[in-house]
Amino acid sequence: MGDDLGDEWWQHEYKSDASEVEEEETEQKKKPAEKTKTKPEKRKIVTEKPAKAKKKKNNEQNEQTIPPRKETRDEKSAKPPKKRKKKKTITDVLATSEPKPGCPADLQDLVTQYFKDKRSVIEQEELKVQDSFFLSSNDLTHTLSSYLKQIAPKWAKIQKQHTEKSSVVLLVVCSSALRTIELIKQLTSFKGEAKAVKLFAKHIKIEEQVKLLQKGISHIGVGTPGRISALIEREGLSLQALRYLVLDWNWRDQKLRRIVDIPEILLVGLQETRKKRLENS
Repeated sequence: MGDDLGDEWWQHEYKSDASEVEEEETEQKKKPAEKTKTKPEKRKIVTEKPAKAKKKKNNEQNEQTIPPRKETRDEKSAKPPKKRKKKKTITDVLATSEPKPGCPADLQDLVTQYFKDKRSVIEQEELKVQDSFFLSSNDLTHTLSSYLKQIAPKWAKIQKQHTEKSSVVLLVVCSSALRTIELIKQLTSFKGEAKAVKLFAKHIKIEEQVKLLQKGISHIGVGTPGRISALIEREGLSLQALRYLVLDWNWRDQKLRRIVDIPEILLVGLQETRKKRLENS
């Protein structure tokens, strides 16, 4: 007697064995798949490291872009100041130059430069003085008295003939009141009995000087350009009897400036003097 199961028994056994084999193969396939899934996770960890490096670079860039700190006042004051190049002044230039005897061309150039913007061309031509009107200049070996004796050898006769008030025969122009007093002291051996007057503005009012010139006869006048010009404008000083005009050309003050180097000194008085001498010639 036998059982009829519809299928043969060995086929069932084969199928069960084959299914087990297939299940084992699928499990083996799943295992490497799981292993491969873990690999990208490791890669993610690896990729995070360069990201940190980028952050460091970004931090370095941020540090570079931070503006520099401003210096405080104390830090600035602690630093030594920068040395500036000093510009040469008139005193520095004149300190290196040596005194030279004046000449007519020097005075003519000075007058032209002073009046080139203030007078027309025709008026500038009238200001020019011929070289024949100039006396010989001091060669820097003479004192004031010895120089005046050279240019005015007949001084004793000239001073006796002078009888006009508010006028002088010899006019010396210098740069300051102190220089005026010094030059009057140097005139002692030359002037003799002649009367010398001080013509400067320091401690002397112009009205007092006008009265002084009107009272008596003065032969020599020594003063500054500003006061001489003011006296001429007020008709307190007449130039009709003037025969000698002397410029204290080479003397220098404490700043080593000559009379022609001082901008405050006006040359209007010298202009009037030259016009009068041209009219009388």
